Amino acid sequence: MDCIFCQIASNAITGKRAYEDDQVVAFYDNNPQAPTHILIIPRQHIATTNELELNHSPLIGHMVLTATKLAKELSLAEDGYRLVWNCNRQGGQAVYHIHLHLLGGRAMRWPPG
Repeated sequence: MDCIFCQIASNAITGKRAYEDDQVVAFYDNNPQAPTHILIIPRQHIATTNELELNHSPLIGHMVLTATKLAKELSLAEDGYRLVWNCNRQGGQAVYHIHLHLLGGRAMRWPPG
């Protein structure tokens, strides 16, 4: 188990968690790009969004709903926030375990990259 996000999901590595349940773990990014920067990861290892299949739809929906729940709890929803998925090296993916970024607490610029 050399995937750092699998280690976080299994509690082998601890950190500041924002939320967890039987499907996902949400934790604060160690290299935040906004005042609030939380990563939502599935407990199941899926390397990239390219590996997603139709049967993953409920999991992906749960990840998005977890992000919106956290945005509301952290008072980000009214002003706005950004949800980001990165895929592979040129897409900005650094850890090959899918993860959804929840960024908020400042105005987001466009284009993002």
